Amino acid sequence: MNALRIGNFSGFYGDRADALREMLTGGEIDVLTGDYLAELTMLILARDRLKDPSAGYARTFLRQLEDCLGLAQERGVRIVANAGGLNPAGLAEAVRELADRLGLPVRVAHVEGDDLTADHPGTLAAHAYLGGFGIAECLRAGADVVVTGRVTDAALVTGPAAAHFGWQPGEYDRLAGAVVAGHVLECGTQATGGNYAFFREADVRRPGFPLAEIHSDGSSVITKHPGTGGLVDTGTVTAQLLYETGGGRYAGPDVTARLDTVLLSQDGPDRVRIEGVRGEAPPPTLKVGLNRLGGFRNEVVFVLTGLDIEAKADLVRAQLADALTESPPAEIRWDLVRTDRADAATEETASALLRLVVRDPDQRVVGRALSGAAIELALASYPGFHVLAPPGKGAPYGVFEDEAVPQDAVGHTAVLPDGRRVPVPPPQDTRPLHAVPQPPLPRPLPVGPTRRAPLGLVAGARSGDKGGSANVGVWARSKEAWRWLAHELTADRFRELIPESRDLPVTRHLLPNLRALNFVVDGILGAGVAAQARFDPQAKALGEWLRSRHLDIPEALL
Repeated sequence: MNALRIGNFSGFYGDRADALREMLTGGEIDVLTGDYLAELTMLILARDRLKDPSAGYARTFLRQLEDCLGLAQERGVRIVANAGGLNPAGLAEAVRELADRLGLPVRVAHVEGDDLTADHPGTLAAHAYLGGFGIAECLRAGADVVVTGRVTDAALVTGPAAAHFGWQPGEYDRLAGAVVAGHVLECGTQATGGNYAFFREADVRRPGFPLAEIHSDGSSVITKHPGTGGLVDTGTVTAQLLYETGGGRYAGPDVTARLDTVLLSQDGPDRVRIEGVRGEAPPPTLKVGLNRLGGFRNEVVFVLTGLDIEAKADLVRAQLADALTESPPAEIRWDLVRTDRADAATEETASALLRLVVRDPDQRVVGRALSGAAIELALASYPGFHVLAPPGKGAPYGVFEDEAVPQDAVGHTAVLPDGRRVPVPPPQDTRPLHAVPQPPLPRPLPVGPTRRAPLGLVAGARSGDKGGSANVGVWARSKEAWRWLAHELTADRFRELIPESRDLPVTRHLLPNLRALNFVVDGILGAGVAAQARFDPQAKALGEWLRSRHLDIPEALL
């Protein structure tokens, strides 16, 4: 059977609007997938639905379809997207209305059953991560467009692959191979040079979107349409494989993929082959993402210029501490960011930033009380007083948590184009999730001269968020560099290089096939991205910070 060509046209809610047309016109394709749902997106859609009960889905998807639905029909390309968010049935009906208006005979189906909000009082949204077999049912029934709510990102690929090749539950190696391909595709251009540590090695001004040629045995080739920007090589694919993952077992609703078995090889220009992936029975539980309002947040950033930066910061802290004693916020956080330089040639480079962030369940406590106290200092504080922007009235912030529920506690349902509702049964076989035993370390490099230099000269990195935790994947670019990296970059050394992690649990996972280490830092993001607990709330640049830190690196590697 010929390979199934599955492409991606969206990696997040807000991605390039013309990507769907670009993928339809750029080359041969069978299925196009769009990923719109991040943890933060579910909160945004939940707030939309509070204002309008008919909302709760990604409206930009409809705008893309209005431009391209006819073209997709003409070319026989099916579209699968999780743009349904909190309201997949509502989006499916909106797609039907759009198709009728355009005069197109489009068969639309959707997947539901993920919504567990009614079982979780106090949450704005509680959704289980479903697998790909509901999508497969819809496609087998002839759907041209399938929209879902919360499914795993990889399900957008495993579902079409299972439908096309006739895979059944229990074909774990094939499913695991598709999960790995799906994980590479899910963030769009992050697989083709976007956000890539070695971006200077290609023209990444406008990376093309990725596609996977999936074979019946679950192996695949990651590539992109000819003539599009960016690049696809083992480095870009490794970076995306490490993104928002952990150890050797990558659990999902249909299969646990063994990331420690993945084998990558360059298969020509802009082509990377993925093979050897082994799969195991999935865990007996499903992940459920819980989004709720955590309270209200406000911030003000004071600009401190020139001399006596520390003393100026101390003065502002003392003045505001006095002003806020009557009704202190539940949480107060100060951060002094020393962006200033001595004898600077511009005022901006002579300035440091002092950030104050406050949180409280009561909007009034973080609103006028803070803004009034901060602005009243305008003529009564340190020399050169000014702020980047006056504080507002305080904005709500979200909190993300997750829990597990039994697989059979969720009513996974495929709603076919003719309206029939097909229950998708939970897996018959499951396997509790346990960490993979750590593999042996490679033989260390011979002792030789070293030079103090940034880690990023010999290693790439990509980092991201999962709830309140962050992961930092680090990979070596050569076998020799791997022999050094695996011994040098321990969990303790990571804590030394990233002081913010010193008092937090840090777990190191080895992935020798990828010449990679994956670090998971629990709690570094507080209550998740929507809570904005740190300067980089999604830990997107944590890996780049790590790469900039200096180590004693063998001169033979430099």
